[in-house]
Amino acid sequence: MATVTQILNNKDSEVFTVGPDATAYEALQLMADENIGATPVLDSGRLLGIFSERDYARKVILKGKSSRDTAVSELMTTTVYTVDPGTSVEDCMALMTDRRVRHLPVLEDGRLIGIVSIGDVVKTIIAKQRGQIRELRDYVAGNMY
Repeated sequence: MATVTQILNNKDSEVFTVGPDATAYEALQLMADENIGATPVLDSGRLLGIFSERDYARKVILKGKSSRDTAVSELMTTTVYTVDPGTSVEDCMALMTDRRVRHLPVLEDGRLIGIVSIGDVVKTIIAKQRGQIRELRDYVAGNMY
């Protein structure tokens, strides 16, 4: 069974974060530069929330706010679902589906060590399924001759 640790081992280990006083514009610029859809919001290493493209679309644009003048702390999602390194990929998928979230910060002893996206989870599940299909084909082919 694949775990969050395996996903993190196959990713760039750097987690891009912002502080609560960063503006939405600064967070969006970081997200654009790093090609990510969300960034954890940390204060002195403590996870306060997560700021995503969805937060921007729903809490800035639709409410007529300015991204250059609005702090991330006013916009971030504060109910953050997290996982630990030993969490299974299947449990991540279930949590993401049930809670309708696309990013799960990974905490170890209360410290942020990574982030898992829905894309990471789907990619891992597809790779696992491809491996199983290959094994079944080999098994069937081996038993047919």
